[in-house]
Amino acid sequence: MIRLTLLLAAVLALAGCTRPFHHSGLAAHVHYTIGKPYEAGGQWHYPRVFNRYDRTGLSAVIPSGPARLTADGEAYRASGLMAQSTVLPLPSIVRITNLDTGRSLTVRVNDRGPMQPGRIIAVTPRVARLLGMPSNGLAEVRVRLLAGRSSTLQASLGVGPHLTAAPVSSVAAAALPPPPGATGTAGTFIATPAHPATRQRNAGAAAHLSGMVRIGPSSPGPLYVEIPGFGSSADAMNLHARLYGMPGEVVPQSAGGRTLYAMRLGPYDSVPAADAALRALLDRGIAGPGIVVR
Repeated sequence: MIRLTLLLAAVLALAGCTRPFHHSGLAAHVHYTIGKPYEAGGQWHYPRVFNRYDRTGLSAVIPSGPARLTADGEAYRASGLMAQSTVLPLPSIVRITNLDTGRSLTVRVNDRGPMQPGRIIAVTPRVARLLGMPSNGLAEVRVRLLAGRSSTLQASLGVGPHLTAAPVSSVAAAALPPPPGATGTAGTFIATPAHPATRQRNAGAAAHLSGMVRIGPSSPGPLYVEIPGFGSSADAMNLHARLYGMPGEVVPQSAGGRTLYAMRLGPYDSVPAADAALRALLDRGIAGPGIVVR
C-alpha cells in the first residue's frame, strides 16, 4: 500500500511539472497583441497591422537573462526559433535572410525589441547560429512577413479580419462588412466558425517551424539612414537643408498606392558610422529614422 501511494504521488508530481503546450509548440496561454507606441533608446516605434512587410536593416541577438514570458505570453527559449520585432503584430511568422551569408530561416516573432536604435529584428542565439551571424547577432538582414501563415496563426487566437489601412496609434483589427447577398446587421461580418479541430490543425500548420535553412547568394550592401513618410519632395528637401551638410538625397517610395518621399542619408561603409548618423538625427528630435541596406 505504501509503495502504491508513493508511486501515485510521483505520477502526480510529474503531471504538475508538465506545462500545457499545443502540438504546434505554442504555449496554451499565448495571445494576440499589438500594443501601444513606445520609445526605446530615443527612438519611437508604432506597432500595427501590416498587409505587407519587407524591410532591410540590421539585426541583434536577444540578450540572455532569467526565464520569462514573451510579450504574447509564450515561454522564451534561447534554443527556439523566435525573434523580436519593434512593430509587427504578435505572433507573426517571418522569413529572415542574413544578407552577409545568404542564409534564410523562418521564425516566429513573439516579443517586442530590439531596444537598440537602428535594429529591426532581434533573434535567439540558435537563430543567430543557424543564419551564420556573429555571437552578438549583428548582421545585414532582410525581414519579410509571411502574411498568410501569420493570419492563420492569429485567427486561431480569436483575431478577426484586419483593416486595410490601420491607424498607427491603436490596435488595428476590425470586422469587415458582409459580402453581397449576406444577411445580418450592416457593418457586421457574419460567418460560420470553423470546427475547433480544423482551427487547431490550420494553426499547427501555420506555426510549424522546420528549422530548415535555405542558402542563396549573399547580397550585402552599403548602409543608409532613411527618414520616410514625406508627402512631397519639397518637405524632404526642407529637412535636408536643416541637417547641415549631411550627405543625402530625396528618393520616391510607393506606399499604399501613393507616392511618398524619403530622405536617404549616406552611404556609410560601417555600422558605427551609420549608428552615429542615426544618433545625430535622434538627438535633434527628428522622428522616424532607420538604418537600411541598399
